[in-house]
Amino acid sequence: MHLLPSAHVDGFTRDRLPPADQWPELRFTLPELRYPDRLNCGAELLDRTIDALGADRPCLRTEDGGGWSYGELRDRVDRIARALVGDLGVRPGNRVLLRGSTTPWLVACWLAVMKAGAVAVTVLAAQRRSELAAMVDIAQVQHALCDNRALDELLQVDAPQLRVTGFDELRTLAAKQTGAAFPAVATSADDVALIAFTSGTTGRPKGCLHFHRDVLAIADTFSRHVLRPTPDDVFAGTPPLGFTFGLGGLVVFPLRAGASSLLLEQPTPATLPAAIERHRVSVLFTAPTAYRVLLDHLDGNDLTSLRRCVSAGENLPAATWQAWYDRTGLPLINGIGATEMLHIFISAADADARPGVTGLPVPGFRARVVDDRGAEVPDGTPGLLAVQGPTGCRYLDDPRQRQYVRDGWNLTGDTYVRDPDGRFRYQARADDMIISSGYNIAGPEVEDALMRHPDVSEAAVIGVADPRRGQIVKAFVVLADGVPADESTAKALQDFVKATISAYKYPRSVEFRNSLPRTPTGKLQRFKLRTPNPQPTLE
Repeated sequence: MHLLPSAHVDGFTRDRLPPADQWPELRFTLPELRYPDRLNCGAELLDRTIDALGADRPCLRTEDGGGWSYGELRDRVDRIARALVGDLGVRPGNRVLLRGSTTPWLVACWLAVMKAGAVAVTVLAAQRRSELAAMVDIAQVQHALCDNRALDELLQVDAPQLRVTGFDELRTLAAKQTGAAFPAVATSADDVALIAFTSGTTGRPKGCLHFHRDVLAIADTFSRHVLRPTPDDVFAGTPPLGFTFGLGGLVVFPLRAGASSLLLEQPTPATLPAAIERHRVSVLFTAPTAYRVLLDHLDGNDLTSLRRCVSAGENLPAATWQAWYDRTGLPLINGIGATEMLHIFISAADADARPGVTGLPVPGFRARVVDDRGAEVPDGTPGLLAVQGPTGCRYLDDPRQRQYVRDGWNLTGDTYVRDPDGRFRYQARADDMIISSGYNIAGPEVEDALMRHPDVSEAAVIGVADPRRGQIVKAFVVLADGVPADESTAKALQDFVKATISAYKYPRSVEFRNSLPRTPTGKLQRFKLRTPNPQPTLE
């Protein structure tokens, strides 16, 4: 591993990269991935796109019909960058935390941090003081730019080195800036551009270090080769920019293509259809659960502008894929990504898409299924998913690097099967496989079977301890409106699963709930279901 000379004055992130022998093998097999040594992703996404397509194109749209052109965005980005450097004292390599809802101002701040050569740490507006404190401590964040509506929790973080600037103050500073365009710092292609934190559901969150070239690589692989956007596309979605799924889908991909992005502050499946119709959205990013709920809100809205619908964040049930296709005629673009990999690395679109199948390695990536020792297993055999490509896991000063990267491969923690045709099918998270009476049972397969029943709105499956079988399958079910949550319904669902998949996989325990625990992006939090709950259980 040979790192290029850094433009960072503050060497914190480079000094805390994993040792060279713990890095994954990085592959740059496509011509478009061979970036110059000096590369600033903010300048590439904004300035180079304007050079190619002009400054007057619409860029960021808002729900009220307003928005900014590419030229207007650049003017604000350059003013913010000058304020960061001149008024706030931000230096290349400093960490800058960004907190707020999905607005043009947050996007402008992110691009300004990139052009200033600093390191963005984008977090969620919904995260609380303890979560923020952990990330500020791990990344030793010196500066924070925060929407004034989300200041309270951040101001309570005990971090003497942290300077918090509200958006209102930042707007005032930016408005005072004069002069020519801000010259982007000539960062190295392998200077750290952002620190993306994992959810932290299994302990202290892990900070994932991603380079300037990584930001462009996700656009030049998944977006360019699978999504295939055009400058006339209008992007929209539900994931916040604090998640790399949202950062890619709502900022990086549209800007790389010269397209525009509709930024929705509080998107819900109930309000999305009207927004899609009103703004003629053509590319949609959201989670599988949201697509399922959207199906109940499609009537009365014109969604014919949609041409690409991307699903990621958790497993996409075949029933949801099929129901969406039947209603819209659009095959969902299923994908698996990871914070450690920055975005999607296995996916399929158009004629390559299949219900119940994630897809093929995205051009630029390769994948295989291995056993616990790292040896590749035969097609059709469940094992651990291992991936290589132009991006890869580099934790910030974290010993868990050795768990994620083995023998140069990124092990995502997912159990997969590769079919003889080379397609990859999701089974479960590696720690979510259920072993009952010697049988391996993938919870998502049981969930998919349950979701095929018309009485089921949502379903989640886990394994629970059992003295005779080791584990049994337990289902948590949210019923459709008007369906009684009683023993006869539970029995009907159990019989339905037995008739749909192998009988030994049926849920021996069924618990009805009003809702399931999910993250702000709709990702199911199974760990919360494993916590003992006093609600009545039907067995």
